[in-house]
Amino acid sequence: MMAFITHCWKSTRAELLARFLIAWLAVCLPLSAWAQTSAAEISQIKLERSADGLQLSANINFKLSNVVQEALQKGVTVVFLVEAEVSRDRWYWTDKKIVSVARSMRLSFNPMTRRWRLALGVSDGTPPAASLSLNFDTLEEALATVQQVSNWRIAEWRELDSQSRHQLELRFRLDLGQLPRPMQIGVLGQADWALSASQTQKFVPGEIR
Repeated sequence: MMAFITHCWKSTRAELLARFLIAWLAVCLPLSAWAQTSAAEISQIKLERSADGLQLSANINFKLSNVVQEALQKGVTVVFLVEAEVSRDRWYWTDKKIVSVARSMRLSFNPMTRRWRLALGVSDGTPPAASLSLNFDTLEEALATVQQVSNWRIAEWRELDSQSRHQLELRFRLDLGQLPRPMQIGVLGQADWALSASQTQKFVPGEIR
């Protein structure tokens, strides 16, 4: 009889503990953390030849979650990262990486002026990186700039083989590593902060005009 009571008590205690953990998670985590990953899409990739080299234009379509927007309103700086990597096909070995460049966009809100600031940084892997700051009246205007990649020089022509097939891999993501350190652990794995997209495109440099 005593063994039966002990077994029932252990089962009940385990069930109560499980219910407590579920309730605790529901209270401590935002409801949106259980939602699906935020959608992002890269479209309309266009490669053009210019006097400076190979230029890239593209559209990045996404919508920030309410959680990210609220963080911005509270003064948290959010960094978007666009990365472009060009490699050359090799039938006898793995593809050869030709160039890798990145563009960062630091978005912040000033509660005093009620204006949005977007700091653009472009790096080709060799410092110093070029930078530019823009100011906007609304979040929508700032995000429109983030979503548009225009005439970005990603490679010099001398780096490319005009007759060989190349591949462009374009990646976009919300750079969680740039958030304030105390926030990084808290947002890890939350769908509201999981914003990313990638797209690849084959091309032959000599066919680009």
